[in-house]
Amino acid sequence: MQVTIPVPLRFERLTKKGDHKDLWLRLGSYRHACDSYYLAIDESPTASRHLGASLARLLEQWKNQVDELKGTGGTAYLPYDFSDQCTAWLRVTSTDGSTAEVHAGWSLVEAWGIEPSNYAATAPEIKDFDPIANARIECSLEDLSQCIAMNAKAHAASRHY
Repeated sequence: MQVTIPVPLRFERLTKKGDHKDLWLRLGSYRHACDSYYLAIDESPTASRHLGASLARLLEQWKNQVDELKGTGGTAYLPYDFSDQCTAWLRVTSTDGSTAEVHAGWSLVEAWGIEPSNYAATAPEIKDFDPIANARIECSLEDLSQCIAMNAKAHAASRHY
């Protein structure tokens, strides 16, 4: 029996080939096509040459940041689209360390200065987050963490990309 976590968040690989518009972020009713290009050219020691492993690594970092908010609250920024002139992020905000608001948006921080496999050093630089209207959900931090972990596990297990 498969357990379903009630958080409408998913980061998935599309079936078409190529490095542009080949990923899909779903956040509630919001949908965004993303590029895997910067994941493919990441040269940090923690990077992988397989997109499934790279996506799993990105999502594992998301989970770690979400887990750091449990009990204390705060804000975390989780990147999901890397472009030359800007980056797209999920802003996770928790005021009580238990519930969260997840909002998609943009920053003018350029992707060429970020290692997707080790983005934690860049996340505190996000000071210009511009939220996208109607691209938000509310959920518990625990459910969000479990949802991200399940998504990461699915990418790590994938052998076809």
